[in-house]
Amino acid sequence: MRYESTGSPRRGHPDRETDRLARGLGLFSIALGVAELAAAPALARAVGIPGREGLVRACGAREVATGVALLAAEDPAPWMWARVAGDAVDLGLLATGLDDGPRRRERAGLAMGGVAAIALLDLAVATTLAREDRRPAPPLADYRDRTGFPRPPAAMRGVAREVASTY
Repeated sequence: MRYESTGSPRRGHPDRETDRLARGLGLFSIALGVAELAAAPALARAVGIPGREGLVRACGAREVATGVALLAAEDPAPWMWARVAGDAVDLGLLATGLDDGPRRRERAGLAMGGVAAIALLDLAVATTLAREDRRPAPPLADYRDRTGFPRPPAAMRGVAREVASTY
């Protein structure tokens, strides 16, 4: 993980790419949630859980709410953990389709694989964001007026010759 030395508002803040990825996952949540709300019956059939459209709509509402919160929050970490928890709920819902015959089992299994892949990404982003220190970073010291000499350069002229002549 790369840490920024300047421009970061918080100490130990992960690189801006982690924040950008969290915001992208927020947009993905909104898009997925809208699809789940708009096409719940077709989506339920496609993933092997027909008859559970109400649960698909509830998951869609949760996805939209989590996505909006991720985009609106100054600190995305708690909302990334909400995405991880939502992924666990989704996996549990899809697991109910595993005992409904071979065709539905195949569809549910494929859907579970996709959700598991996104869950791993969500978990990685959430743990990265959780590691940062929330305290503000101290201001950087300004050393532009320093030369590196113990005394002004004019006072240092000839000192080496004087020291050499004493030996």
